[in-house]
Amino acid sequence: MKKSILFFHQSAELYGSDKTLLYLVKDLKENSDYNPIVVLPNEGDLTGALNDLNISYITTPVLKLSRGMFRIKAFLKLPFQIIKSIKYINRQIEGKEIVLIHSNTLAVLLGAIFAKIKGINHIWHIHEIIEHPHLAKIIYPRLVNVFSKTVIFNSVASQNSMCKSNVSLMKKSHVVWNGINRNTEILCTEKIAQIKRGYNINPDNLVIGLVGRISRWKGHELLLEAFNDLADEFSNISLIFVGSIPPNQSIYKDKLETKIKDFNLQDKCLIIPFQKDIWNLYDIFDFTVVPSTEPEPFGLVSLEAMVSKKAVIGANHGGLKEIIKHNETGLLFEPNNKEDLKLNLRVLITDIKKRNKIAEKGYLNAMNNFSEKKYVSNIISLYETL
Repeated sequence: MKKSILFFHQSAELYGSDKTLLYLVKDLKENSDYNPIVVLPNEGDLTGALNDLNISYITTPVLKLSRGMFRIKAFLKLPFQIIKSIKYINRQIEGKEIVLIHSNTLAVLLGAIFAKIKGINHIWHIHEIIEHPHLAKIIYPRLVNVFSKTVIFNSVASQNSMCKSNVSLMKKSHVVWNGINRNTEILCTEKIAQIKRGYNINPDNLVIGLVGRISRWKGHELLLEAFNDLADEFSNISLIFVGSIPPNQSIYKDKLETKIKDFNLQDKCLIIPFQKDIWNLYDIFDFTVVPSTEPEPFGLVSLEAMVSKKAVIGANHGGLKEIIKHNETGLLFEPNNKEDLKLNLRVLITDIKKRNKIAEKGYLNAMNNFSEKKYVSNIISLYETL
């Protein structure tokens, strides 16, 4: 019988850290001696994908860190919620040999507690860079150090952010870049034109894409402002935002929609909700932009663009600097600098040879350095040491 690894994760969506978890457990299920079991707070797109792969999952409160947790009423309920969740998980895994517990993201705390109580080695997989609040920046490194046997960071940027003042945490930490695998063919020109028409976009238009949640720091408004400055000069460009809003953050989409109207760009800009099948949209883009105003811990969407043979412009901070080499595998601009972003947009709009050359080098970079196979192999190697 296969040995089981219990994964704890904060959501059942299919964004960055959700996708990397899915890639990992899928490969473990199909190609290793480990049986993954995933603990999630609710049903969603991720549980649907797990069902399709015949991967076991458990839904129960996972003690997700949030401001609401520290309200008096919620705080008093915590011990009872923890006990209830642990009892429920114990019933679900009865008869299975759990050899490791893997907490995927900082926000979920139940895995650390469960591992401590059961005396099982715990791996904390960090997909975040904590800049604020300041108290969290101080507390989290100590919490992770105490509750982890091994710590995986998805980039050097996220590792440095948490470990620079914690020597003992650095000693037990490892950087494993996320991996990706595009399992669908790139669409033909005819099909791309058909999809563009479906979105009322002229098939001859050059399409710029941004894929990511519409939130405070993903840079949607920055890109829109830069695009607006170029829209009169280049009449054949369109901009597509792909992503939904996080819970209780509709204000950011409202602001984006208002700006599109204020700039009179309704015929040039489009907001599309989150898509499970994202690859067709990458195929209609001519290039993509990752304009995050705060450092990306990694930047999986830049790799999604690369494996789709699309050039990428990224903000020059965080994990993006580890994926994109300026003027080779992509273009980097000074974070939050609209004028520098415009310069880079202009390059890819006007120079098709350079755009294609960057796209090709980006594709090779993704395949050689950021494959799903390499990602899973590196993590399994860490499992074996424990």
